[in-house]
Amino acid sequence: MDGVITEYPAEIVTEGEVEHIDSLLTAGEVANLLHAHINTVRRWSNLGILPSFRIGPRGDRRFREKDVMAFLLK
Repeated sequence: MDGVITEYPAEIVTEGEVEHIDSLLTAGEVANLLHAHINTVRRWSNLGILPSFRIGPRGDRRFREKDVMAFLLK
């Protein structure tokens, strides 16, 4: 799959498991949630402080909701 960069392994999801997929948030949504600037969220992602993965040919960042919540509890 050219252009797709992921840090997490791809998972095969069957129709019955769809409700178990984590919510994905954009960098902007995470910034609003954390009351931080979007560039700060990107920097935390680059440093590995806030786990993220990249999707699509542009490499857009996506954050798992559970990772953001774990970040808040640190």
